Amino acid sequence: MNDYLEQFKKYLVSERRMSENSLQAYCRDVLEYSRFLQEKNIGRLDEGSNTEVVSFVLKLKNEGKSSATVNRKVASLRAFYNFMAAKGYVKENPVVNIKSPKIERKELEYLTIEEVDKLLLLPDDSLKGQRDKAILELMYATGIRVSEVIEAKVEDINLRLGFITCNGEHGKARIIPMGRPARAAVENYIFEIRDKLIKNKDEKNPQEVLFVNYFGEKLTRQGLWKILKEYAEQAGIESKITPQTLRNSFAVHMIQNGADLKSLQELMGHEDITATQIYLSVTKNRIKDVYDRTHPRA
Repeated sequence: MNDYLEQFKKYLVSERRMSENSLQAYCRDVLEYSRFLQEKNIGRLDEGSNTEVVSFVLKLKNEGKSSATVNRKVASLRAFYNFMAAKGYVKENPVVNIKSPKIERKELEYLTIEEVDKLLLLPDDSLKGQRDKAILELMYATGIRVSEVIEAKVEDINLRLGFITCNGEHGKARIIPMGRPARAAVENYIFEIRDKLIKNKDEKNPQEVLFVNYFGEKLTRQGLWKILKEYAEQAGIESKITPQTLRNSFAVHMIQNGADLKSLQELMGHEDITATQIYLSVTKNRIKDVYDRTHPRA
């Protein structure tokens, strides 16, 4: 079993170029299914059948796992057994006919343009404030993921042409324009602020990573969430703000101002355009609201 999983991991890294977080999630899901098989006295992953996969899915549902969680685990097993079938370790993929449960989509959370403007005006002229200004401007201007913000390197920024290069979740690099305000804020941070925040110049990683915390260390995901929460409270924004909220705001405002879906897909780094299409629903709702308010026979 471990040999199969090790080969699968190498495949995900070399062929799929999967990020570390996704890699760990896929492997955890396969291990969880392996333990489930062992409870049924099935000791090998290549002996699991469609019946066992169905039983596993039912077990997850009975445990109260969300549809999104179940879908992810099914996707992990489908990818694993696709790999096993391609290698000839199994004759057919036992997950191929398993239908993923439907997910009830939550209402999309995003800020209005006025709320974003208010948020971006809050950082002060302190070292931390100027760093935060660069972070917030960059996130809203590009719509990049929280992982892409904290993993960004100084060399990923091209100030002369005004863009950032991101590798994304699947290792496919994409180039995203920053816009003038973000470009100015990031340029100020790199040349005036960043070196003052880095305490130990001999440590290699802080020298490469773009955003560091007040102790000169690499900014963490939790640290970024805390920054957003603090400014949201100052701005009096009642809705919960996360890095995804700013990413959603970027996408919604692009669509509302005429961006085409294919271009937005490329900017956001979506593998499947269906992930981008969810932002169309906001525009459709806005058009209906306008119609209801303005048409005499609405």
